[in-house]
Amino acid sequence: MCLFCKIVNKEIPANIIAENDDFLAFHDINPKAPIHILAIPKKHVDSFIEVSPTTMAGMTSFIQEVAKEVKIEKSGYRIITNIGENGGQEVKHLHFHILGGTKLAWGHFSDADPKNNL
Repeated sequence: MCLFCKIVNKEIPANIIAENDDFLAFHDINPKAPIHILAIPKKHVDSFIEVSPTTMAGMTSFIQEVAKEVKIEKSGYRIITNIGENGGQEVKHLHFHILGGTKLAWGHFSDADPKNNL
């Protein structure tokens, strides 16, 4: 059983922000912004490549609700999902990072040399 499934099953504690029958949102333990929340489906899905459109429809409205709950829906926020090893996915359970609470920089690739990726 993966780490996030253990959180869903309440085997591992998490600082939960929102929950419904299908989804769970909790604070990231290694935040990259003042607000850094992970939103996950309760049913295990390895990554975005395997998610159904129905689950994504539910996830969309759930993330919107989470943004309202933490009061970043008007100021703005970023949603990120990593897919596979090259995409930086560390936990093999679909999850979306919701980052906000400040003006977010786009420095992730600022020092990258595109020639190194060819």
